[in-house]
Amino acid sequence: MRLEIRAEYGDEGTAGAVFAALMPDNKGYVESEMKGRQLLFIIESSDAGSMKNSADDLMACLKAAENSVGLIPGAAADLDCDAL
Repeated sequence: MRLEIRAEYGDEGTAGAVFAALMPDNKGYVESEMKGRQLLFIIESSDAGSMKNSADDLMACLKAAENSVGLIPGAAADLDCDAL
């Protein structure tokens, strides 16, 4: 099984910041590359369960990276998590 996930950002600087934030988590698990403003992630697995786990992990890390570079409005508004 093979899954490709693409993410495109407004500029290369933002794409580069997200890409750099994900590199430590992806090394050895997800093949990734940056082409201009677009990031490409490739996950390969022999079964659906492993594929889902890898994709879920990638998406969670992608969201955290986007939060860290300020792409998600209000992401840092509740730093002490008291609104949960």
